[in-house]
Amino acid sequence: MLITVEGLDGSGKTTLVRGLADRLGATALREPGGEPGAERIRDLVRSHPFDARAEALLFAAARAQLVATEIAPRLARGETVVIDRFVDSSLAYQGAGRGLGIDAVRAMNAFAPIPDRTLLLRIDAETGLERVGGRGSADRFEDLTLLRAVAAAYDELAAAEPDRWRVLDATQAPGVLLEAALAP
Repeated sequence: MLITVEGLDGSGKTTLVRGLADRLGATALREPGGEPGAERIRDLVRSHPFDARAEALLFAAARAQLVATEIAPRLARGETVVIDRFVDSSLAYQGAGRGLGIDAVRAMNAFAPIPDRTLLLRIDAETGLERVGGRGSADRFEDLTLLRAVAAAYDELAAAEPDRWRVLDATQAPGVLLEAALAP
């Protein structure tokens, strides 16, 4: 089973992914990154202001590497994988937020498996930014206008596929959020 966790920075994705992996006996991964080559691409994207299309292609390249080396082999062995961000992040951030179009970004990522379940941790952009404020210097992904567009895109994606997506209130305490994510 492939479970993805989506949401704005500060929504609690990493904490939820760890909790789910522990409770489900699953492998926890993150995007971009999750394996050495993809981690190098993550560092590159975070350190240079790429054009929106180049940014989307770099994220797709990191994802392709992660799918090939970690996700596909684990799924083939019948393992459960829980991942902090996946294709839907690119659809929301680069497709909607950067204006490339969701269909164009979806086409770049056609190789990726479709998650069995996607959990959207809904939080407003201002609260998310407040939560990440103590993590160090802000990056170009922490722009309020961008984050509002991304949040709206996540809501649209979730509404379009209600059987795959579960929307959760990210303002809840981590333990409450974990139990809500595990509920049938």
